[in-house]
Amino acid sequence: MRSSAQHALDALALRAEFPILASPRPGGGEVHYLDSAATSQKPQRVLDSMDAYYRETNANVHRGVYEMAAEATERFEAGRDAVARLVNHPRDATVFTKNATEAINLVAWAWGVRELGEGDEVLVTLMEHHSNTVPWQIVAGITGATVRFCPVTPGGEIDMDAMRQMIGPRTRMVAVVHVSNTLGTINPVEEIVAMAHEAGALTMVDATQSVPHMPVDATAIGSDFLAFTGHKMCGPTGIGVLAAAPSRLEAMEPFLGGGEMISDVTTE
Repeated sequence: MRSSAQHALDALALRAEFPILASPRPGGGEVHYLDSAATSQKPQRVLDSMDAYYRETNANVHRGVYEMAAEATERFEAGRDAVARLVNHPRDATVFTKNATEAINLVAWAWGVRELGEGDEVLVTLMEHHSNTVPWQIVAGITGATVRFCPVTPGGEIDMDAMRQMIGPRTRMVAVVHVSNTLGTINPVEEIVAMAHEAGALTMVDATQSVPHMPVDATAIGSDFLAFTGHKMCGPTGIGVLAAAPSRLEAMEPFLGGGEMISDVTTE
């Protein structure tokens, strides 16, 4: 058994990894940061890696044929490989976004606007972050679909009996959080995904809080879409991930237009 002193030493060593915790504050005193559910602080190794990239390797990835551009592209794609391995997902269906909110909006707009219509239903829970609720409400307002809310039990868990009753032939999408950002509840997402698929519905799993704190196997979960973000897992602000089923990704129209999707250039 490890002693409490050893645990204290480990905690101090871990704290030392984050320079912001030792930064001077107005009025003095130590920094005790308790808001990692909103955003995490960044360890020195992340800051060093970002600094080294901009000092030594910065170039436009997938564009230039010169050495620095090739190195930047290699490092960029190595990051994708690492993220794909982290959640056990195919690298070519691991999409970088600017955050989890954009990842969910990407699906809502690229899939929802084109696929939802009058009488269709999107099922979310009362446990969701606004980022997994508001995009579906906006798209429902455009398409005529309906957003339904699965209740939460007094114990802070999804009411699974209610969910079973609410998933039906009109359900086109079930959007559910893996770990609640307010309650810490770990939801049975594999079971929910299986229920949705049995009814012919797609699934969006918000894994923003789970990926930083527990092993997450996107393949085992089996969802059509899974979203998370870097800034809640000691990474930089401005990077998120959409881990999509390859077939779903291929079937969707582009969310944004630009480079990397050009084969011919005309004025038409």
